[in-house]
Amino acid sequence: VQLQASGGGSVQAGGSLRLSCAASGRPFSSYTVGWFRQALGKQREWVAGITSGNSTNSSEFVKGRFTISRDNAKNAVYLQMNSLKPEDTAVYYCACKIRWGVSSVARDYNYWGQGTQVTVSS
Repeated sequence: VQLQASGGGSVQAGGSLRLSCAASGRPFSSYTVGWFRQALGKQREWVAGITSGNSTNSSEFVKGRFTISRDNAKNAVYLQMNSLKPEDTAVYYCACKIRWGVSSVARDYNYWGQGTQVTVSS
């Protein structure tokens, strides 16, 4: 499975962005997909995840602001980010895992896409 993340950009605090993760190579409707982010000089951290059955979970620091969703017909997963804060600035990565269940642990994921930069200015 090849993953391609897109949709990053520069916005002011309070703004919104929608990230997309497109899969190719094989249908990934049966995979759990997660979004992670890595700010400069910091460790990669989990943001949100969605199972093949559309169960979702997200980290506490984005609850109420970010929403993860998927469109299996388009082989895509999305991360709608609202009320962005400067601390959300990071490179965002999508990843998928074969085993069912959302995980916040990066090593549980089997495939990774390249990142997309999100910059939020105050």
